[in-house]
Amino acid sequence: MFIEWFTEHLLITYNDREEIFEKSDILLEEPKIERIGKELAVPEETEVIDCTGLVALPGFVNTHHHLYQTMFRGIKEVQEKPLFPWLIGLYEFWKYLTPEAVYYSALVGFSELLRTGCTLTSDHHYVFPNGQPGTLIDDQIRAAKDIGIRFHATRGSMSLGKDQGGLPPMSVIQTEAQILEDSDRLISKYHDASDFSMLRIALAPCSPFSVTKRLMSETKDLARKRGVMMHTHLAETTDEEAFCISKFGRRPYELMDELEWLGSDVWFAHGIHFNDEEVINLKGSGIAHCPSSNMKLNSGICRTSEIVKAGGKLSIAVDGSASNDGSNMWEEVRRAYLLNHLKYGTEGLNAYEILKVATRGGADVLGRNDTGRLDTGKAADIILFDLNGIEYAGCHDPLVSLVCLGNSSLTKMTIVNGKIVVKDGVLLTLDSNEIGKTANKIANDIVQYHRNS
Repeated sequence: MFIEWFTEHLLITYNDREEIFEKSDILLEEPKIERIGKELAVPEETEVIDCTGLVALPGFVNTHHHLYQTMFRGIKEVQEKPLFPWLIGLYEFWKYLTPEAVYYSALVGFSELLRTGCTLTSDHHYVFPNGQPGTLIDDQIRAAKDIGIRFHATRGSMSLGKDQGGLPPMSVIQTEAQILEDSDRLISKYHDASDFSMLRIALAPCSPFSVTKRLMSETKDLARKRGVMMHTHLAETTDEEAFCISKFGRRPYELMDELEWLGSDVWFAHGIHFNDEEVINLKGSGIAHCPSSNMKLNSGICRTSEIVKAGGKLSIAVDGSASNDGSNMWEEVRRAYLLNHLKYGTEGLNAYEILKVATRGGADVLGRNDTGRLDTGKAADIILFDLNGIEYAGCHDPLVSLVCLGNSSLTKMTIVNGKIVVKDGVLLTLDSNEIGKTANKIANDIVQYHRNS
């Protein structure tokens, strides 16, 4: 199918030439962009969509999430706690996760992400409760296929339980043999490294306080043998830093360096508490900046501008919904912009730069050069915004409008792989109202079961 796009406002490409077009067309043929230009000649049967007055960007790329946490938003027992006590409290709920809960939590998160402009998302699922199937990543993958989002599933893991000096209870950890066997299975069954791939697998031990050094090393060996990326939480809190120094005699970054967990095939969630030397020596590793979660848990502020200036790879992520209460990617971009200016003032990243981090930056962090930019031969992952409403009136810069204004975070249209999946804020592939009803029942059953047990 061919689709031609008209926009009389702006088409911001973030391609290698940093092109910005006015009154230009985009010609699509699934799954890629065929041409960009003015008054393109197209076959007579081409489907034409008039996007006069809209702004087009590459789709946002979310580089860190915990989709299962959409079932655990607003749990009153943990609302006013920092990370470690917050986790300890929530493990007692998470140990009741089921395959059905994982599937519907993924649908909820994917729905929010797509409606707010995310076309490619990763997820970090590391909770595998005792007594439940070990195939919970498969349930997420099924949800991604059903809803039509480009997905990087990471096989998370926890092997260091409370009885062994770690943070999580023994009820949610697995043996290292189980973890590695399932990691290899998922890569063999699902990983697609080709251009325009809708599904890739990465390996993701949860954190320095929930896995052993041996698992980190063996995961690295498996990932590099199989050619997949690696992911983990790092330098999120001062508690984590104190834990690593006490247990390993290393700062979190130093531990990763020792374990050879740095490089272009690695990305870290948060990256807040790096020192000056570490910021300039990430060795190609990417950072997923999670502003809302970091603010809510009082974790700190990522050194975003310094990472960018040092040539590091920076992206934006929503993190788990239990720590920020949503999967709203557009709002996360706005908060990243504002938090950056809170920290750096007039030297902060401007609107164009922060949107580049949210699009091309995220794709680069996930090792994708086929998306995150609009250009001939690149993936047809496009988001369209309508800035004609009263809430944008009087603003003279559309990019500033996108990161500072608006009464809604819903796109006019979200296109993934050349297919329209959201139009006027409505999900087209599945019934989001029915997803929400089912998810609410599952979530309420889990929480009430725990509170009554």
